[in-house]
Amino acid sequence: MTSKRLRSTLLTVLCSLIINSSFAQSNYFKWSVGFGAGPNFSKTDVVEGSWGHTAYGEVNHYLTPFVSLGVEAQYGLVQGGNIRTDPHNRQFVNEYSSISLNFKMALGELIDFESSRFLDNIKSAYVGIGVGVIRNNITDIVRIKPLWAAYDPGFGPFPGENKTNNLWVPLNLGYNYYLYDGYGYIRYAINLNLQSNFTLGEGLDGYDDPSVKFKNYSPDSYNAYSIGFKYFFGNTRAYRRTL
Repeated sequence: MTSKRLRSTLLTVLCSLIINSSFAQSNYFKWSVGFGAGPNFSKTDVVEGSWGHTAYGEVNHYLTPFVSLGVEAQYGLVQGGNIRTDPHNRQFVNEYSSISLNFKMALGELIDFESSRFLDNIKSAYVGIGVGVIRNNITDIVRIKPLWAAYDPGFGPFPGENKTNNLWVPLNLGYNYYLYDGYGYIRYAINLNLQSNFTLGEGLDGYDDPSVKFKNYSPDSYNAYSIGFKYFFGNTRAYRRTL
């Protein structure tokens, strides 16, 4: 009888060890809000890009601690060109606003970060993709070449519109540095993010040139480099994953 009870106890312990080595469970908050800002750099139909600035706010819902769906709103200034140095004497300033739906996934969803200190440190590095609408508001632009231009002075007007809406595709690469509260939950994060933004249309720089005169095979875009802050809140959810 004692032998049978001992075997039963050992079997229970063995099963428990197998289960614990195969799964990990933790709790996480299902929501976060965040904000941030930083410089951006444009790449459009004008020859020279230039620096501007971007500010954003976001709300995210977490499917797991490392996978999220979120809504992001942006406001900023994108500019480029130079009336004196551009080959066609063009320049523009766009005070834009935008909104997008984003999907992001961090490395922690794919790796066994508990097996290595290095992997644990990089578990919050993530990639993401989104889709949305950008509202272009051109506040300063050269439509007609100046009379002192070296080539074709007074030419114009360059075609295009000052106010447009374009489909917008943001691609994200970033890192969250987590901060814990007194109960051991991830409550805050400092966020570093690189966002490449591609617009499907010709509204970002305000120039909509015929392809016969201006060869342009890539969409207007800008890169935003930001630092931000996140606050996690809401009900907690249990997360269990296979290691």
